[in-house]
Amino acid sequence: MWSLDTTYDTSAGQVRAGSAGDGPPLVLAHGWPWSSYTWHRVIPALAGEFRLYYYDMPGFGRSQMDTARPASLDTQGEVMAEMLEHWGLTAPRLVAHDFGGAVSLRAHLLHGQEYDRLILMNVVAMRPWGSEFFAHVGRHIDAFTGLPPHIHAAVVDAYIRSALASPLPDEDIVALKAPWLDERGQRAFYAQFALADERFTAEVEPQFGALRCPTAVLWGTEDPWIPLARGEALADRIGAPLKPLPSLGHLPQLEAPEQVADRLLAELR
Repeated sequence: MWSLDTTYDTSAGQVRAGSAGDGPPLVLAHGWPWSSYTWHRVIPALAGEFRLYYYDMPGFGRSQMDTARPASLDTQGEVMAEMLEHWGLTAPRLVAHDFGGAVSLRAHLLHGQEYDRLILMNVVAMRPWGSEFFAHVGRHIDAFTGLPPHIHAAVVDAYIRSALASPLPDEDIVALKAPWLDERGQRAFYAQFALADERFTAEVEPQFGALRCPTAVLWGTEDPWIPLARGEALADRIGAPLKPLPSLGHLPQLEAPEQVADRLLAELR
């Protein structure tokens, strides 16, 4: 049911978006280095009860790669607010993954967007964030943007697989890699390492105890990128219990889609 059949103009360039299902509005926010494709295995279950809205953030997936503005977290928070206005959504439910967490929190806390309910799943939201590899690439961008295509493809493949605690179907790995493998995708991939700046989460961290909506924190307990302890700290800061997703890694919605869809529906109801 996942498709991106609509194009919107935003302050950061053109964005591809889609929708599915019927019911109360539910927005799905992806993270890095992913796209809205990460939701494709849970969309059928969620669409049975909700009208889903999703998009590829500027610089990601099928949206404009050579963005009009740097595709950093501050830009993404503003664009999320623009997309909610494009869709005419005033207080949707929202599920965020990875840096979609920081993006949705910025849209809420800095740009006045309201949510009926917010679910944060294995999110980037609190400092420190980024692996040693992430920091290394950020210090040596020129060396990586000049990699031959076949070596770059191997780096992307290894990076994606390093997020997992359980293997994915080959078709999912191919689809996750695809946006980053042409010339523009390669530039955009490494640009994200350079644009990473913890000040974009530092700006909102002090306000986590004053979120204006019920919030749940779900976490794959075997996440190789953002450890469970970081999720526990986030949940404590928000004042909500952490709800573990046992044996899952950083991509729960692809690693165990049926289990995760059931957990999401329970929280969203």
